[in-house]
Amino acid sequence: MNKIPLLVILGPTGIGKSALAQQLALILDSAVIHADSRQVYKHMDIGTAKPSPAMRRQLPHYLLDVVEPDEPFNAGRYRELASPLIETLWRCQGKLPIVEGGSGLYIKALVDGLFEGPAADERIRRRLKKLAQEKGAAYLHRQLSEVDPASAARLHPNDTPRLIRALEVLELTGKPLSLLQGRIPPSPYTPIFFGLNTERRLLYRWIEERVQKMLQQGLLEEVEWLLARGYEENLSSMRGLGYKQVAGYLRGEYGLEQALYLLKRDTRRYAKRQLTWFRRDERIRWLEVSHPSRIEELIPPILATLSSLQLPAGGA
Repeated sequence: MNKIPLLVILGPTGIGKSALAQQLALILDSAVIHADSRQVYKHMDIGTAKPSPAMRRQLPHYLLDVVEPDEPFNAGRYRELASPLIETLWRCQGKLPIVEGGSGLYIKALVDGLFEGPAADERIRRRLKKLAQEKGAAYLHRQLSEVDPASAARLHPNDTPRLIRALEVLELTGKPLSLLQGRIPPSPYTPIFFGLNTERRLLYRWIEERVQKMLQQGLLEEVEWLLARGYEENLSSMRGLGYKQVAGYLRGEYGLEQALYLLKRDTRRYAKRQLTWFRRDERIRWLEVSHPSRIEELIPPILATLSSLQLPAGGA
């Protein structure tokens, strides 16, 4: 069976991915499938920067508002939901699927598959975390190099969580993680990646402007509403950017100015981690963004690339 082409728009938070994907979907008469680990939660609209109700009426948007804030959700579940949507768009409707988002793990799970492996073992994890604290992440990396050199070569020596996971999987299964990951079935997709980038100082300024806009839109009230309905702060959804920092303010731990400072700082750090993740993928074509309000400047090179690829026709 021929592979399905996917147009994937990715990049750090606050750079204009959603606006670009929406404009492309309107031009190509398609739909946007979001790859965002926070936008899947219902009732969490402002802090996750979901598309406006008007835009959602104008254009089909998928994988928003999938679960309640206290329900579990992960990359594997995302792939289960996204795959039939993509199949329908391409095979049945003849439309190029457009995936947009900044959750690198979700995009990887969808495009390349994902080895989920055995469930976490807290006893093993506590022991490995203690080793990392006492001897450093580099010690775990050296241990992994001896038993699974392929995984060690792929992981950064300071990436403690993934080093722990690789050693945990080996201990639980008796097999190297690299061997188990090699058994992932071939991808059914041909992805066409476009990554958005800009100068770091500009991105940070846009992030600060975005935080102020969220505050004006009612972020405080949204978090207060969620807390009042029993969505506790230890939930994965409530630990997301905006919700965690504002919850601390509402609890009286610090003032509003400090909450906004923490939110801006943590968002900048998150954007940096996103870029680090995506830059490992050599398939991505990078585009420079001059300003989120001028995102239409990126449309011609994307359309030109799509045209040059001579994509096969979709539809039944």
